Amino acid sequence: MATADNNALPFYPAFCFQASPTHFTWVKIAAVDVLRLKRRAEYPDQQTYFYTNHPIRFISLVGIIIACHDLPTRTILTLDDSTGATLDIVVIKGPEPSTSTTVTTTTTTTSSPATHISPTTQTPIDITPLVPGTLTHVKGTISTFRNTNQLQLERYFLIRDTNAEMRFVEQRSRFLVEVLSVPWRLGGDEVERLRGEMEEEEERVEEEQERVRRRERRRVEREERDARRIQKGWEWEERVRAKEAGRCRENGVRVMREIEKRRGEGVDLSIGGGDGIPER
Repeated sequence: MATADNNALPFYPAFCFQASPTHFTWVKIAAVDVLRLKRRAEYPDQQTYFYTNHPIRFISLVGIIIACHDLPTRTILTLDDSTGATLDIVVIKGPEPSTSTTVTTTTTTTSSPATHISPTTQTPIDITPLVPGTLTHVKGTISTFRNTNQLQLERYFLIRDTNAEMRFVEQRSRFLVEVLSVPWRLGGDEVERLRGEMEEEEERVEEEQERVRRRERRRVEREERDARRIQKGWEWEERVRAKEAGRCRENGVRVMREIEKRRGEGVDLSIGGGDGIPER
């Protein structure tokens, strides 16, 4: 069931988030409101923040880049959206590609410029156009550093039209008034329906996992049968080879005895000689 904070706001279990108007969407929000988002200890997903009782993971802002700080593992952009606060935008750097070149007996390593990547999809992000003074539309997830919320950049779009900026501001204001400022509430029947869907999904996952385990057991059993068959075939071939080797030894011994016998009888065993072994 839903829990409540000191302001009597209901906080629903995580399986209810799929019915939220904010959890699975890019929430148009102001920088000053991003800084007010809070996490709650009862939810294990540390990427989910709350505005009142609205769960939010993905945010969308429009503003001007006013600063850029390049660090070894990331670049920090500062965005000002004229709402009374600025927001840091974190752009993660991927592993630095390096190339090694050898000149006579000396080996040198040269590093290429670092590539920025999306923290979720690991796809490259070219932030070259995001210089101070650029008006841009940024989208990303939320993180916290030293008790201050930040945006982890996933994608961005340059804004070259003032009308586009004004449309975003209008949509942001409408969403704030019509959605974020109104506590999110679900009826008991809706919560039970969502709980049932969650339990059905868990059953489907368990059944799929059991199918995977059965397939894995069958694969292992098949491989063990094949291994036993191969082992038996190898053992049979070894027995056949051993018998053939034994017969060859016996034939060899018999031939040598015959030769020794004939020698004892004075038979000429040289090639082409008398009644000995015929010349080939």
